[in-house]
Amino acid sequence: MEERLQKLLSAAGICSRRAAEGYIIAGRVTVNGSTAQVGDKADPDRDLVQVDGRTISRQGAPIWILLYKPRGYVTTLSDEKGRKTAGTLVAGCGRRVWPVGRLDLDSEGLLLFTDDGAGTNRILHPSHETEKEYHVTVTGDVKRAVTLLNAPMELDGELLAPARAELLRQRAEGGVLSVVIHQGKNRQVRRMCALAGLEVKRLVRVREGELVLKGLKPGDWRYLTPEEVERLFSHSHLLQD
Repeated sequence: MEERLQKLLSAAGICSRRAAEGYIIAGRVTVNGSTAQVGDKADPDRDLVQVDGRTISRQGAPIWILLYKPRGYVTTLSDEKGRKTAGTLVAGCGRRVWPVGRLDLDSEGLLLFTDDGAGTNRILHPSHETEKEYHVTVTGDVKRAVTLLNAPMELDGELLAPARAELLRQRAEGGVLSVVIHQGKNRQVRRMCALAGLEVKRLVRVREGELVLKGLKPGDWRYLTPEEVERLFSHSHLLQD
């Protein structure tokens, strides 16, 4: 149902109705990307209402969720093939949220969800990057592979930004590596490992910027604190694998 923007901003806890009018006059409020005018209305269930580029809702500030995505879930809200979706795992948060970035079906670990449209666009913008760490269980010559992974590598004819790789644990037929990347090429870590002669048996994203997976089991999730959200935006691009 459409309501005056002043009422929507007040209900979201942004400011009073009187202050909201000043926000609108100052050009700080947009509806579906267009600068709002005093007297405009919007439907919070249909329209994207933003103040200073941040999405608002009746419930207040946008939420950010850190999920430990288990293996075997696709990073979507629905799937035409009937596969299990990561969206069902955070359905109890009480908001309509969506994934930011992705992890492929066979990968697991840290995955963010939010209802912040402007924040999603900001983080996924290609001009931004952030550091992502993966723990990768592999078979093959791990010592040789670490040297190759730390050297310049190409994918799709493009020179990759330097990665950092180290051997965490060696096993009889391989080991566990820590691989840190800054770019977002599709399945990048898996493809880098293949180029280095390794077969990936398990891939877990354990860190994104300063956010870590610690304390969660597969399928568990938690809300980010306001401080964590602030640090998230001081970093940048969410990568994909």
